[in-house]
Amino acid sequence: MSKILIRGANVLGGEPQDVLIDGETIAAVGTGLSADGARVIEAAGQVLLPGLVDLHTHLREPGREDSETVLTGTKAAAVGGYTAVHAMANTFPVADTAGVVEQVWRLGRESGYCDVQPVGAVTVGLEGRQLAELGAMHDSAAGVRVFSDDGKCVDDAVIMRRALEYVKAFDGVVAQHAQEPRLTEGAQMNEGVVSAELGLGGWPAVAEESIIARDVLLAAHVGSRVHICHLSTAGSVELVRWAKSKGWDVTAEVTPHHLLLTDELVRSYNPVYKVNPPLRTEADVLALREALADGTIDCVATDHAPHPHEDKDCEWGAAAMGMVGLETALSVVQRTMVDSGLLDWAGVADRMSFRPAHIGRLEGHGRPIAAGEPANLTLVDSAYRGVVDPAGFASRSRNTPYEGRELPGRVTHTFLRGRTTVVDGILA
Repeated sequence: MSKILIRGANVLGGEPQDVLIDGETIAAVGTGLSADGARVIEAAGQVLLPGLVDLHTHLREPGREDSETVLTGTKAAAVGGYTAVHAMANTFPVADTAGVVEQVWRLGRESGYCDVQPVGAVTVGLEGRQLAELGAMHDSAAGVRVFSDDGKCVDDAVIMRRALEYVKAFDGVVAQHAQEPRLTEGAQMNEGVVSAELGLGGWPAVAEESIIARDVLLAAHVGSRVHICHLSTAGSVELVRWAKSKGWDVTAEVTPHHLLLTDELVRSYNPVYKVNPPLRTEADVLALREALADGTIDCVATDHAPHPHEDKDCEWGAAAMGMVGLETALSVVQRTMVDSGLLDWAGVADRMSFRPAHIGRLEGHGRPIAAGEPANLTLVDSAYRGVVDPAGFASRSRNTPYEGRELPGRVTHTFLRGRTTVVDGILA
């Protein structure tokens, strides 16, 4: 593998520095660096970040390859600046055994665009009745550390307690999709003024908050780790903030779309805005931004949820829930957090690389940009402005809520252990 010299990049948004990559490793960081035979990338004015890590990606394979595959999903991840993603378990068959998680892990290794860390199901078939093979999935070649029934809530308190107790043995974490099912029967959007005016079934904030309250108490009781998926309400923020003030091992994520979009968009009846948890109010959005800025919310996770055209190009009530997000996540975070002054680029590196890698216990990712570290890096042209055109997505699906919107920033290069996976914004 040849040497690569990244010249004049703003490392974590700081002063310009040169970064020399030699093979899979960062060889040197400084000014005035040179290297015989190195390929030089002139990066003046661009921001160099550690490779992004997503705790919450739906790759759909096995079973729904019409929506996405591990190959197309990891291509989308690389274009978005990601060097590692955690693949959720709601595939067909469900990733609830060592065999299925190993299949997903090996497909990720074959793709070569980013590392794929499978997430194991908490319960067999995501049915919430019986614990899945948590220990076997951890002991497999995939080395699973994160478990989630995402798409469904582990609503049985006894099952949730047992899962939290079980994963303690290998420092695992249960990632909860917080949704009390009885409170959300027939729900189509956020419960509030807009749902009342449109006559659509409401998804109340308390359905999320009540599960979070229960689960942080359970995690404290058994001394285990719990992670809250796609937190979406101001009340949820306060519950997580309270739990952290107690010193409990609670972490939480927010999606890019919950940082930017509100339930007012549902007035269009465009199913591209249908998502679970639903888009909330402007007050919720502002609370989420503040919580991400002050560290109450640990990280940004895409909840990349690809769907084929026919599952979204239909009436609202019949449409699938979910949005693609890997290729636009960093741009949305720049718009909502960086350009607003709530976070600097070092903060973005913390929320989109360091912390998610730590929560997932993912070795080799979320590391400092320093000599001797793995060369997992993302180079960003933060001055770029462009209109989102899903026709150019690497993802197999096109269900983005940002089509036609102008967003800032563009990933120009992504490096996975020193190998360039994206060059000038194009897949290598």
